[in-house]
Amino acid sequence: MLRTEQLSLARQIDLVFKELQEELSGLTSGIVFVQIRNNVIGKFGIRHNPLAGRSGSYAAEPEGLTAGQQSSFRVMALESLKYKKRWTHGEISYEFAVRQGMVVVDATLESNYNMANLMIRYPRSNHGDVSDQSFG
Repeated sequence: MLRTEQLSLARQIDLVFKELQEELSGLTSGIVFVQIRNNVIGKFGIRHNPLAGRSGSYAAEPEGLTAGQQSSFRVMALESLKYKKRWTHGEISYEFAVRQGMVVVDATLESNYNMANLMIRYPRSNHGDVSDQSFG
């Protein structure tokens, strides 16, 4: 059996969209997010508010993304990976909405770094390469 870390990030994104298929079929807008650590997707999901309240009651949206719109969304999500450069930790958010029958997607790529890792990789030298000046 394959482990997640053995799958390419593109294949993992593909699996995310397969898992979210039913939920996306009930939404016309929201944000799909994937949290990445060491190029492996851990947490993922959808941020959305599918209920529209009026006159003291809520009514769910009658329909969501069609199979064709979901396919277009998935292709755009995979295409966005071309813009991910060098980083291995972070989050990708895909804000989506249906406009005039088409799904519109804005992708936000967020890289995260850990200062503790840098301190291990670049230990402080006794030669004073980096000054300890206060920047006040």
